[in-house]
Amino acid sequence: MSNEIPITQCLNWKLGFGNSFVIGTWRLGIVMNKDLLTIKDLTTKEIEELFSLTDKLKKNKAKFNKALAGKTLALVFQKPSNRTRVSFEVGMFQLGGSSLYLSPGEISLGVRESIADVARTLSRFVDGIVLRTFEHKNCEELAKFAAIPVINGLTDFSHPCQALADLYTVKEKLKFLKGITLAYVGDGNNVCNSLLFVCAKLGVNMNVGSPKGYEPDASVLRDSRAVAETMRAAINVFNDPFSAVKNADVIYTDVWTSMGQEDEAKKRIEVFEDFQVNMNLIKLAKRGVLIMHCLPAHRGQEITDEVIESRNSVVFDEAENRMHVQKAVLIKLLGR
Repeated sequence: MSNEIPITQCLNWKLGFGNSFVIGTWRLGIVMNKDLLTIKDLTTKEIEELFSLTDKLKKNKAKFNKALAGKTLALVFQKPSNRTRVSFEVGMFQLGGSSLYLSPGEISLGVRESIADVARTLSRFVDGIVLRTFEHKNCEELAKFAAIPVINGLTDFSHPCQALADLYTVKEKLKFLKGITLAYVGDGNNVCNSLLFVCAKLGVNMNVGSPKGYEPDASVLRDSRAVAETMRAAINVFNDPFSAVKNADVIYTDVWTSMGQEDEAKKRIEVFEDFQVNMNLIKLAKRGVLIMHCLPAHRGQEITDEVIESRNSVVFDEAENRMHVQKAVLIKLLGR
């Protein structure tokens, strides 16, 4: 007797760990919580399920081309974007759905209209929201009042879709994750925070090399270290890049000055001068070390052309995987 459950029944399930659901005849495993705001909220099992579904999506795109037919995703962006916007728009199209881009001029959260009112209004029109904003509390408030899934497309605290795509790329290249070492060199920013959470949950050792005063958020370090310990992984913070990258399997970097910090650019270039990912630095890592960058890259600052164009670089595979992993997220959240 088949244990497949009709999609109509799946739609009535209360969300939570331990349930599974189907789209058509595809059983897609664990149902995530309603929203994706930070990787801290995901379980190891949920991340593994996302990666497994991503594998299926990459191998057989046509099989899922109606998975989100009739669904619409609103992209509420208060920050400019290349990869985030294109990957979500194309991803929704490939899944049979549609997307609607709402620029800062059209929705000025908390100024032209309250976040709560935007959340409740959009919930009447669309099936999900991707928010790309500055303050993380905006994302939390939108999710609180929205009756539909909210996905964090970037906040000043977290960039979950990026970090999920990053670790998926590492797994794709190295074939396994547990026990490897990822070295992050640069500012302890939102990307670093998300990498700490996902590495901890997947048993990946993570070394952070940041100048004094620019280390990751203390609460993120505390929480990710607690999880890492249960997974027999280690998280270490260094104030020099050379210690961080020693014997690393992966070296990751990001811009020294993020959006909204432009007035600090001159000072940051001076502070981070010794934290450039160059050929001298990667010689300390393992042979064949993977080079990663979330882009856009300021070539000649945090990373050299020679490194980003080297055979070790998987930067553009990483960028492509944003779309594939996000398609898995969309199916998990909107496909019920």
